[in-house]
Amino acid sequence: NTSLQFLLDDTVRLIAAELAVELPDGERFGDCISMDTKHIIAWVKENNPKAYIKGRRYDKTQPPTGDPDCRLGCKRKSNQGKRQEAVETTPTPLSYPIPAAHLKIAEYYWGYGSGLVATKVADWGEFVLAELTQPFDQPDVSYFEPLMAQVERRLGFRPRFGAFDAAFDAFYVYEYFNDAAGFAAVPFVQRGRHGERRFSPDGVPLCAADLPMAPQYRFRCNTTLIPHERVHYVCPLRYPNITAEACPVQHEKWAKDGCATTIAASAGARLRYQIDRQSQTYRDVYKQRTATERLNSQAVELGIERPKLRNGQSIANHNTLTYVLINLHALQRIRLYKAAQSQGPTA
Repeated sequence: NTSLQFLLDDTVRLIAAELAVELPDGERFGDCISMDTKHIIAWVKENNPKAYIKGRRYDKTQPPTGDPDCRLGCKRKSNQGKRQEAVETTPTPLSYPIPAAHLKIAEYYWGYGSGLVATKVADWGEFVLAELTQPFDQPDVSYFEPLMAQVERRLGFRPRFGAFDAAFDAFYVYEYFNDAAGFAAVPFVQRGRHGERRFSPDGVPLCAADLPMAPQYRFRCNTTLIPHERVHYVCPLRYPNITAEACPVQHEKWAKDGCATTIAASAGARLRYQIDRQSQTYRDVYKQRTATERLNSQAVELGIERPKLRNGQSIANHNTLTYVLINLHALQRIRLYKAAQSQGPTA
């Protein structure tokens, strides 16, 4: 696969060279990227609902003998939180129950996932910057760091803007683009009760009474995909000393040491809440996310979704070659268009 990645390196270099003189002043090829993942269904009988399977079909501890490298994963219909009016959250009535045909059930497959980074150039099309294949049991955010390392190596700089779906709503995604003087356009996913948080000018979370909370202790969290430092904040009226007899807003936890919260020490943890998702700039960047969808549609037409291969290395090589071919087709279109323009109008 290293050799095939070398081919992808060169397609990116050639496309960037062809478009260098076509971009508006101050704009760089690849400065705005989008990232997404694509499911790949393994060629095994466990994925055939008509095939007889001895034992449990979806037992993740028993990989299929037809492809021992593939893993069991879930293709969710939505990675946003469940809405209150959704069918899944509606209790089944005692009479006239909800028909099974109306229920939204997640799809499970044995297979792989293909991560893709794309960039769009207005009037010229979408282009592949990086790709990575992993077993299907890996989360979407696990693709972020290795793919962005590929992008930086091929472009020679860190992109300023990124567009993602809600699966990439993680603090380190926001921090990455903030460090490049840009931002990440990612839908907000509410976790627990924290649908909204406010911060002081120096980045300290505010309590319900709009007072900067007091940091009580720090610790390193090693249970997440990216180990990081977290800070535990407590009520500023009770720590380190009690300075008030009652909470100004009568918080329900005042009698139990007051309100408390824990948040990552990274600036990206604050940016999740502070980015203006209604601004036109944010909307313009977020629109770039469809570039990966159009490229993946081309990849599906080339057979990426159901390859007739039976091991992880072959799948990875097939995927890389597929995206190399897509870039070569794009490069051909650019050169043909330029050649036609150079000839001028015909008589």
